[in-house]
Amino acid sequence: MRRLCISVNFRMCRSVHPVFRVMEKRKNEVGQMKKGQIITGTVERIDFPNKGIVSSEEGVCVVKNALPGQKIRAAVNKVRKGKAEGRLLSVEESSPLETGSPCLHFGACGGCTYISLPYEEQLKIKEAQVKRLLDGVLCRQERPWCFEGMKGSPAQFGYRNKMEFSFGDEVKDGPLALGMHKRGSFYDIVTVENCRIVDEDYRAVLSCTRNYFEKEKIPFYHRLRHTGYLRHLLVRKAARTGEILAALVTTSQEEHDLEPWVKELLSLKLKGKFAGILHIINDSVADVVQSDKTEILYGQDYFYEELLGLKFKISTFSFFQTNSLSAEVLYETAREYVGDLGAHGSGKSDKIVFDLYSGTGTIAQLMAPVAKKVIGVEIVEEAVEAARKNAELNGLHNCEFIAGDVLKVLDTIEEKPDMIILDPPRDGIHPKALTKIINYGIDNLVYISCKPTSLVRDLEVFLESGYVVEKAVAVDQFPWTTGIETIALLRKSS
Repeated sequence: MRRLCISVNFRMCRSVHPVFRVMEKRKNEVGQMKKGQIITGTVERIDFPNKGIVSSEEGVCVVKNALPGQKIRAAVNKVRKGKAEGRLLSVEESSPLETGSPCLHFGACGGCTYISLPYEEQLKIKEAQVKRLLDGVLCRQERPWCFEGMKGSPAQFGYRNKMEFSFGDEVKDGPLALGMHKRGSFYDIVTVENCRIVDEDYRAVLSCTRNYFEKEKIPFYHRLRHTGYLRHLLVRKAARTGEILAALVTTSQEEHDLEPWVKELLSLKLKGKFAGILHIINDSVADVVQSDKTEILYGQDYFYEELLGLKFKISTFSFFQTNSLSAEVLYETAREYVGDLGAHGSGKSDKIVFDLYSGTGTIAQLMAPVAKKVIGVEIVEEAVEAARKNAELNGLHNCEFIAGDVLKVLDTIEEKPDMIILDPPRDGIHPKALTKIINYGIDNLVYISCKPTSLVRDLEVFLESGYVVEKAVAVDQFPWTTGIETIALLRKSS
């Protein structure tokens, strides 16, 4: 991980910064492109999340799902406001960075983007993406800031602790498929029985389930006709305890005896062990995993995971970071950014900490030993209930968790925070909630973001309100995919 301290004069920002130079150049170049035109060019770089910047004779075009250094053919499908966007048709020449994919499903499955590259190259791509985005907004702050680079995941393969597999077919009227959506397709499903981002237990459960229902000739739910039975297979497994929770998601349009399927699962030779096997009924038209009714077929509807010495009870739909080992890196880094909150040596400080968008309370519980009180706010009631139980499980009695929208709940809390930790969903913080957070006028904030474009949008508001970014770091929670976590430490400028 590299550390880079940066100081930029905003008055010169637009004239010398490479982001703005490229933008000005692009405005002149894309004027030659027309919708429907076929271009051939080289991918110069990848902007977040997967936007390939392609240089061709006709100009610069943004093409998704490409890799840096590839020579590609693309069809221009949009030219607007000086920007051209295209659709990838074919890869004419591989990138010199590519070493071949260890996954048989790469290219067909839409899950992984960078798995044909060495892991170090993927980290460089993601680090550069975050750095470009932060540079674009922090060039307007007078005070220097420090970019601490990218922290890699301790495990690059078999790291996921949750997967939602879909039932369908790969080709029309083909055999039953169970896996991930085909790249670029809403309907076609690729059976990913050799997926590398999950361990062998996931692959065994997936294969057993697909084979059983294929043998029984039970139909999948057709997303266009809204008919059928099988919808999803949800599998969660704790990295530390090895406990597994499996849930079959179906419609209520048919009734089937699932006991034989349960017996086949329980007969599998797995490294982990089943904590529970569930049947979830979902009659929603939307292609989402949710529950209208849940039946426990075996065991219980939760399992336990351990993180940084704390124990967490996780239910079917509880939010929990999908990479347990890298989550420890993320939360340890966040804890370092928070510091000891004024607690000198051991013992608690007199500080009150707000953990906004607190999920199942992981961050709040990590902060609890060095704070007078931690107040977590989360809109998902199930997550709040889990947070309360987890705090009790870990013997932490200075945590309070409130269910509700941050925007509304902040008006009801009597305490004033000394420190705020933000970990919002992908879309970032609601503008009105952001105003309320800033109005507390506290000196220190830590912002954890799973979408750097939302982060930089919110940072603009913080900068305009007198805050500066002291340092930032990226963490790879999702190897081989386009996802990136970013942590930023903000301080009130004097």
